[in-house]
Amino acid sequence: MRDWVDFVHGLALADIPAEVRHRARMCLLDLAGVAASGRGTPVSRIVHDFAAAHQLGGRLGARMIFDGRRVSLPGAAMAGAATIDGYDAHDGHRLTKGHAGVVVLPALLALEDEAAPSRDGAEFLVRLVMGYEIATRAGIALHATVPDYHTSGAWNALAAAAVAARALRFDRETTRHALGTAEFYGPRSQMMRCIDFPTMVKDGSTYGGQVGLSAALMAQAGFTGAPAISVEGGDAAAFWGDLGTRWRILEQYFKPWPICRWAQPSVAAAQDLRAQAAGRAIEKVRIRTFHAAARLDVREPDGTDAAQYALPFPVAAMLAHGKVDGDTVTTGLRDPATLAMARRITTETDPELDALFPARRIAIVEVTLSDGTVLASPRTEARGDPEDPLSDAELLAKAEASLVPRIGRARHDALRADIAGIEAAPAARRIVETLLSPLA
Repeated sequence: MRDWVDFVHGLALADIPAEVRHRARMCLLDLAGVAASGRGTPVSRIVHDFAAAHQLGGRLGARMIFDGRRVSLPGAAMAGAATIDGYDAHDGHRLTKGHAGVVVLPALLALEDEAAPSRDGAEFLVRLVMGYEIATRAGIALHATVPDYHTSGAWNALAAAAVAARALRFDRETTRHALGTAEFYGPRSQMMRCIDFPTMVKDGSTYGGQVGLSAALMAQAGFTGAPAISVEGGDAAAFWGDLGTRWRILEQYFKPWPICRWAQPSVAAAQDLRAQAAGRAIEKVRIRTFHAAARLDVREPDGTDAAQYALPFPVAAMLAHGKVDGDTVTTGLRDPATLAMARRITTETDPELDALFPARRIAIVEVTLSDGTVLASPRTEARGDPEDPLSDAELLAKAEASLVPRIGRARHDALRADIAGIEAAPAARRIVETLLSPLA
């Protein structure tokens, strides 16, 4: 393909290798499970209700994810992104230091509902893959070419615009203006502010979805905004030349736990140390990790968002109970054993580990038992990266654990079968109906 615009509009299912198609199906199922869990979070309720009140549909509209109420296309993307971001178990990429699927899927679903449904399941899958490829490269390029550390919404907005450009069949110049506007208006928000003061603003993706589809609809009406310099600028060119040959969707990680990825190496180390402690009392815990993770210094979270952007708290939960799950970050916020363990934890930045970030995210955890024994982990990275992936069976089980209690066994089984057979024409329509209908 000649360039990124040709990739957006010209990518076909035959161009996508089998392993990439499979990964896209797993991303779709994983995101569906995350969204089902996320629908129960306060941020999802607030943003859904906000969109229903203030983001009303015009000529085109869409239902919100696992809700059924119809709002504007940007409003539907906004609500979906807030829902997935509200339950921090979604996929991501190391070099973007953030998340693509959180906006790509809600934008895709908003367009699929009524405005521009796919001709068949193959087109649905192509739009999904294309969105991941645009988002991931935009994120890597933006991080590499600007000095500020911004949230995912700053770059995944471009993917939402790209999905819309393809779905609405924009010409070359309209496509360029859509992405240029999405980049210019995208939330270039300060990521570490949300780490230091964790709240519902999270990773900026709520407005990444809203801005991306708004930019596309504005471009369709003649609004100009090209170029997107993270795509077309000279400094960014190196990140776009391998479109269609290197598949960045294969580099996404999957999370075993619903917390910030930066905390997961420490939780993984704590899981192993708990087994070694074999029930003996723990006196104190020392965590050494990279600087960004050490700033997740929350021991007593005041809400689910703070619990997900924490390091001592989930480590304490793992050491106290042997698990970190949805209950940990919702109903378990005041669990006495977890809070008592969290008060015994100290965190610090290890310069050597910090120098490896973001390409590698490593933690070392030391546990001192009440008898004076010291147990120390090796350098630990969390599972789920491409080098140490979660198996398909693990991903299927993760999605099942989120979906079955919320949509029922029959709908879960049907959704799973439809995703496996998404390339068949009727399957994509059924997937859209399942994901845009209210929870059971």
